[in-house]
This record gives sequence, C-alpha cells and structure tokens, in this order.
Amino acid sequence: MTRFDRDTAVEPVAPGRFRARLDPGWWIIAGPNGGYMAAVILRAIQATVGDAERVPRSLTVHYTRRPEGEDAEIETTIERAGRSLSTVTARLVQGDRLLAHAVAALSRPRAGLALQHARPPEVIPFARAEARRGPPSVGVVLPFHQQFDVRWAIPETPFSGAGRARSAAWIRLAEPRPVDAPLLATIADSLPPAVFSLARERGEIGPVPTIDLTVHFRAPLPPAGVSPDDHLLATFETRMVSEGFLEEDGEIWTAGGVLLAQSRQLAILD
Repeated sequence: MTRFDRDTAVEPVAPGRFRARLDPGWWIIAGPNGGYMAAVILRAIQATVGDAERVPRSLTVHYTRRPEGEDAEIETTIERAGRSLSTVTARLVQGDRLLAHAVAALSRPRAGLALQHARPPEVIPFARAEARRGPPSVGVVLPFHQQFDVRWAIPETPFSGAGRARSAAWIRLAEPRPVDAPLLATIADSLPPAVFSLARERGEIGPVPTIDLTVHFRAPLPPAGVSPDDHLLATFETRMVSEGFLEEDGEIWTAGGVLLAQSRQLAILD
C-alpha cells in the first residue's frame, strides 16, 4: 500500500456513509488540493457501487467550502442503478458543513462504434525532459507538489511570461503505483494553473480556486503496457478569462499515445 492509497482510503461507518482523513501531505496553500479531494470522494463512490465491472466514466465535483481540519465524512447515494450504468451522488462534509458535492457515472463496457481522432500534443520527449525535472511550483514549496515526480514537457512553465496559458508535464507519483481512476482524478488537478504561464513573476496573478472539476475516464485501467514507474503526459490549457472566471481543459496520455482522461474545471481568478 502506497501513501496515495493510505491517504485516499475511506472507512465505511454505515450504509452510504464513510469516514475519511484529508491528509496535510496533499495540501496546497490553504487546504487540500481539489483533485486529491475528488480522489477521496471517488473511493467512497466506488465502494458504494461495489461492482468492479462498473468502472468510473465521469466524475464532477463542486467545491463549496474549505475544510477545517483533517477529519471528514462522505455521504453517498445511488440515484439509479441500470443494467449497465450506475449514477451516484456524494457529499463530503465536516459536521453540518458541506465541503464538496459530487456526481459520478460508473458503467460496464458497452459494445459499438470505436474511434480515436484525438492525438497527443507535440511536447518535449520524456528522455529529453529529464533536464527539466523539478517540482511544479516556482518560489514556494507546497506539500502537494512533493508527492509527484515531474518533468516539464513544454517551454511554458509557471511565471515564464509565455504567450499562451498552457502547461504540460510528464508526471507520476513520487511513490510509484498502478494507474487507476482516483489517481487520474488527482493528476487532473496536479499542475499549477495554466494561466500562471502568462505571468513573469509570482504575484502578477492571484490564487485560482476551483469551483468545479469534471473528469472523463476514457480507457481501460490500468492501461496496458504502462508500469507503475512510467510517467504520464498531463497537458492543460486556458483559452478564456472573463468576469473573473476561467476554464482549464486537460488531457492525460500514456507515453504510447493512449488518451486516459479528459478534464475541465471552472475556477475563480482572484
């Protein structure tokens, strides 16, 4: 069992209710990272469904309050269980304080048309990205970022004064483990906001708290031919900032070009 497994574990305490601990090792500036919180919630959802063939296909989390302390509970409800697809909602709470509300779809594989027109972006190959190894932050070391091994995959990095709001890195956990849906949910929120690449120095752009995060899981897990030691390619881009809000679209690929997950989040630009 890795640290990620321990720190995303949930303990059933009653039907549809789980106890969780939001470990400080996954904190960012003022609380736990949103992707990490999504992973903890997803653990409870998977345990509620209790069917290994019904795998996560979609997860959306809305973040409502910042946690106070580490202990929390997750309340889950199976809204509908069809022949192949289950829809589940979950609430992450501390007492009567709602921290996050989630809805997820889990389904067995379905036969039919298959296509993949998506292609991974042009990036610095992993072998040459070794020289660009480093934590995904500049000027401050956050506990969350210490949980990953990162190699930057494009010239745009936080506070590089780039012309596009994007970021990309080869990434895996510092303590390797097989790829599953909770890990992909965490990686979907793992890098500093892509908009930080537009700034030339820290402070030009303020905090970017997430309002909601959606992750679509697009391939069987763990992916064939990918070992726990392998890095995945995570890419993110923001194309619009308006009235204090921005979107960030992400993709997570294997080195062999298999698209594992797509993500989108809406965030506030403080």
